[in-house]
Amino acid sequence: MMLVCFVILVLAYTLGALSALVMPRGGVGRGLTALCAVTGAAAGCVLGAGVVFAGEPFSLSLPDLAPLGGGLLLRLDPLGAFFLVVIGVGAIPASIYGVGYSAAYEDGRASLRLLGVMLNLFLLSMSLVTMADNVLTFLLMWEGMSLASYFLVITEAGEDGTVQAGLWYTAMTHAGWAALFGAFLILMNGQATGTFADLRMNAATLDPALRNAVFVLALLGFGSKAGAAPLHVWLPRAHPAAPSHVSALMSGVMIKLGVFGLLRVVLDLMGGGPLWWGAVVLAVGAVSTMLGILYALMEQDLKRLLAYSSVENIGIILMAVGTGMIFQRSNLPVLAGLALTGALYHTLNHTAFKTLLFLGAGSVLHATHTRNMEALGGLIKRMPWTAAFFLIGAASIAALPPLNGFASEWLIFQSMLSAFKLPMPELAVLMPIAVGILALTSGLAAAGFVKAFGISFLAIPRSPEAEHAHESPLSMRAGMAIPAVLCVVLGITPFAVLPVLERVLAGLPGIGGSGAVPAPTLFVQSPNAFGQMSPALVGLALLVILALAPLGLRLARANRALRVSDSWGCGRIGQTPRMEYTATAFAEPLRRVFAELYRPTQELSIDFHSESKYFVQSIAYRSGVTPWFEKALYAPLLAAVAWLAAQVRRLQSGSLHLYLAYITIVLIVLLWLARWS
Repeated sequence: MMLVCFVILVLAYTLGALSALVMPRGGVGRGLTALCAVTGAAAGCVLGAGVVFAGEPFSLSLPDLAPLGGGLLLRLDPLGAFFLVVIGVGAIPASIYGVGYSAAYEDGRASLRLLGVMLNLFLLSMSLVTMADNVLTFLLMWEGMSLASYFLVITEAGEDGTVQAGLWYTAMTHAGWAALFGAFLILMNGQATGTFADLRMNAATLDPALRNAVFVLALLGFGSKAGAAPLHVWLPRAHPAAPSHVSALMSGVMIKLGVFGLLRVVLDLMGGGPLWWGAVVLAVGAVSTMLGILYALMEQDLKRLLAYSSVENIGIILMAVGTGMIFQRSNLPVLAGLALTGALYHTLNHTAFKTLLFLGAGSVLHATHTRNMEALGGLIKRMPWTAAFFLIGAASIAALPPLNGFASEWLIFQSMLSAFKLPMPELAVLMPIAVGILALTSGLAAAGFVKAFGISFLAIPRSPEAEHAHESPLSMRAGMAIPAVLCVVLGITPFAVLPVLERVLAGLPGIGGSGAVPAPTLFVQSPNAFGQMSPALVGLALLVILALAPLGLRLARANRALRVSDSWGCGRIGQTPRMEYTATAFAEPLRRVFAELYRPTQELSIDFHSESKYFVQSIAYRSGVTPWFEKALYAPLLAAVAWLAAQVRRLQSGSLHLYLAYITIVLIVLLWLARWS
């Protein structure tokens, strides 16, 4: 059965790429490409679920496909199977949505052939990353995933900033690949095969300094893919540039493979490490969480806001992973299991609501041709389905019960609040600070998505494009409906989800069951009895209240006649879009509170009438915030690279004699090194 699912997965994605190559245009062509992608993703979900529930890995060796480095070696264990399911959860709705969304490319402004081929190869390579069982297979599939996603990012290469976004993305992802190559090279310790089984044995015998080097390289490599600060700079560039269903896949799925890689190398292959490893991961997560949501709040670009929000949510997941690593090292397996279960739960939840939100943003872009929230407004009347789906996603990511974001963040909070059991007082003292950061970011996230929904969908349209917006076609609405339903189902059924996630973690050393589900009950309780919650009962209570509201109005004899009147206009006679609250105005109080971080920049341009300075013709006001990491880290780095490239360019003289001299010098050096070694 598992072999059949694997064969269907590979064949479906391959056929999807071939069908896009042969017949890229038209509804039939786009539908066939999407159907193959959905089939492959569904086969991956069945395969992953089968491995998790059976507890037996799926293995396949293909040594003849790549004779060097041990060939292609696949093994899907429960950890990889969970992330294979995550890929399917994001890929199925995104592929369905893409049928309608990519119809806009029929005008020739983007290559549907390239989009369809790369989308299927992207999904296939991501799926094979979760199954890799040796270094060669992992790095090949990782590179394939990166290259395919690069071509997807530059789909609309003619748009301003798209090529530059692709360059940022490919530079960051290949720098990460180089770090991973170094980490695996140390773990291989001179062995040619590089199987993960051998790496586990090598890791136990490595010098502590080399183990630390592997951890740092793995954190850099996987952190760049996950978008953890300060390696996140490609996210707010690449996600808005890519087609919206690709943005959903990159933000909802691909960055999670960075978390998968970190768990695979640090906890599975190396069996964990000293306490400072967990502390570093926790600190990186806290910084990512805080900066991600603070920069998201300042955005007027809807997709850039969602991209920064992904940085925040990856930070939440890393905070849970770091907490779990600290508990694991402190011989507290139940609490380690609780924290890592929360991390996996939030990983799955983030895939659901971030996929939904990016698809919703794409629906807005499809209808209005703008991502600028200042030019939106009033879309709830013109796009009611999109508004309802976006609202579900916004409430989920803001962790409002009974939706899924609440359940996973509650678990992570519970694990951190149990830090008083740590034997090291310095860590027990620092953990409440992390709890405070997580609580603060949860509130800021709620504010950020009130802004995203309120400014985009409520009030009066601020532009002709918003005023004439239309609802999305059926395929796009169906694509949004699937993750919307998942947000509700995953939110009200934590009692059913948590036992499955515990099975995923069962093979990792030092990780116990979370002890968070006293079955059979609808409640979830923390193992130290700090608290308990039941989103299912909260949802049931909300339904009862909604059902009783009409009855209550009838009993109170309320006037049920339809009343139509103008909205309050602050004393003005006529309400216009210029009088509305804007995205910039919404964020202004927070800009002032965090002014030391933002260091806001302002520019005011006033054009006066040529005959009198008392008559103003136009006023232009621009404001921004200081991108600290770009300014303090990447700008000097890019300047140094440019200077070095200019120096190296001098070697290219065009002289054949000089090139022969270079070759001779290199040959002599290599011979000397060979003799010395």
